[in-house]
Amino acid sequence: MQLGAISVEKPERIRYYAREMVSVKKSAGKINIRGQLLFEEPMASHTTYRVGGPADLFAVPADDNDLIALLQFCSNEGVEPFILGGGANILVSDRGIRGLVIDMTGICSIAEHDGILEVAAGLPVSDACAWCADRGYGGLHFLYSMPGSVGGAVWMNARCYDGEVYDVLAYVDTLRPDGTIERYTPRAQDFGYKVSPFQRDNRIILRCGVRLTPMDRDTVWRRMRSYRADRESKGHFAAPSAGSVFKNNRAFGSPSGVIIDRLGLRGSRIGGARVSDRHANIIINTGNATADDIDRLAAFVAEQVRQRFGFTLEREVLRVGEW
Repeated sequence: MQLGAISVEKPERIRYYAREMVSVKKSAGKINIRGQLLFEEPMASHTTYRVGGPADLFAVPADDNDLIALLQFCSNEGVEPFILGGGANILVSDRGIRGLVIDMTGICSIAEHDGILEVAAGLPVSDACAWCADRGYGGLHFLYSMPGSVGGAVWMNARCYDGEVYDVLAYVDTLRPDGTIERYTPRAQDFGYKVSPFQRDNRIILRCGVRLTPMDRDTVWRRMRSYRADRESKGHFAAPSAGSVFKNNRAFGSPSGVIIDRLGLRGSRIGGARVSDRHANIIINTGNATADDIDRLAAFVAEQVRQRFGFTLEREVLRVGEW
């Protein structure tokens, strides 16, 4: 079923954003980093949904010093930074992101010391899992084939296949806005279902320590390939998406996908966004979707569930940028 129509941006709002962009461009000359600095970078190139308007400034720091310099620029100029990992689990507005986007993918070191894996925030989580499996270690393997970065997985306290990031987390090194690096030791009271303490403050995750478990290499790889196959069967990689749109609330008695499925909403669409034919808790970009299409379809699904069952679904995919 086709639903709704695409909204049109007001000209005066576009002119306001243009003025802000010019101001940020002028001050960007004060940034001196080893990594990349780009203007008006389309966020559609950096998200798993393949949608999203331009970022005023887009920086890819090469190391911790670059990151500290970028935060100093933000503090001095009153520019708001957005920390980007692998671009999964977010929906960036068609208007884009004002201020500075800091892409962490350039900070991607990995090493093992005495059974602890120290891995930088920007490394893709599947790469970290594969690195461990090749050396006969489990621990992170439950995250294999999940899109996104290690830092994003820690920030979300990612959970899948009976595993949770908190269960294997030994420490997290974070960077505060003033450039101070601190080591945080995880505490049970700080974590919950897809909740971490980093969602409640402005610390940036630099790297983390993960407790490893010696495992037979072939056994680890067999499990990880089964996770990949399961995601493929649910259509996670069939079209651009961010995976599950809504969190699973155990109090509702069934996973969100099952609840949505009871309403027969598979195939429902707005513009280029469609509820997946394979899994009702996944909204896909069929090729020409806008962020607005996806956002309004998610709102439609949530409202249908509320009206029929009285449940308020909580979004797992976060709205980012100028909405």
